[in-house]
Amino acid sequence: MKIFAIGLGPGDPAYLAPRARLAISESQVVVGYTGYMGMVADLVEGKECISTGMRGEAARCQSAIEEALKGKLVSVICSGDAGIYGMASLLYELAAQHPEIEIEVVPGITAAASAAAILGSPLTNDFAVISLSDLLTPWAVIEKRLRACSQGDLVICLYNPQSKKRNDHLKRACAIVLEHQPGQTNCGYVRNAYRAEGSQSQICTLDELSRAEVDMFTTVIIGNSGTRVINNKLVTVRGYAV
Repeated sequence: MKIFAIGLGPGDPAYLAPRARLAISESQVVVGYTGYMGMVADLVEGKECISTGMRGEAARCQSAIEEALKGKLVSVICSGDAGIYGMASLLYELAAQHPEIEIEVVPGITAAASAAAILGSPLTNDFAVISLSDLLTPWAVIEKRLRACSQGDLVICLYNPQSKKRNDHLKRACAIVLEHQPGQTNCGYVRNAYRAEGSQSQICTLDELSRAEVDMFTTVIIGNSGTRVINNKLVTVRGYAV
């Protein structure tokens, strides 16, 4: 009995890990968010597919467990990496009473790495990743984490920076960082990193970032005191002697 928890990476098939491709091709059942099934349409053709819309995460994982208990080889897919804001932890939680089910996490390229590569090399030194979605994490906790990271001069990568219902979260996050970092701090953001729709990126200052129009498909990187703009690329120096 086995379930693969698979990160598809950013969406472009060229960035899908070989292990992930093999695991999906070997699986009898593939479970995932409806929007992600199209990313691997060629690999899931002819297989039993179970999909749900947004907020159906628990139901999807439970379906995967039920299929695995029938003796089927199952893949649960998600974007990016399955263990970074992905489905792996939920699978482990729901399958806690079924130690007979083996869960293998197959890593994928997370949005932080994708966005950083497009912008340049902004994550070369210590950094933190924070989601601005308060659907599962209270905003007070998010604020506490933002404040601690900006006080510690960490580069901060923001997931889920803004949505139609949360249209001021990036502005609020920038205001917190501005308490400890100057407005000229170098930043950047990328929309649709390595996706079929095409990527758009922008380098800006922290002041400019607080006024930027972004969405849930955007990954934001706030630099630290060591982040520079070098030949139109965002680079955080590590301290090598040059």
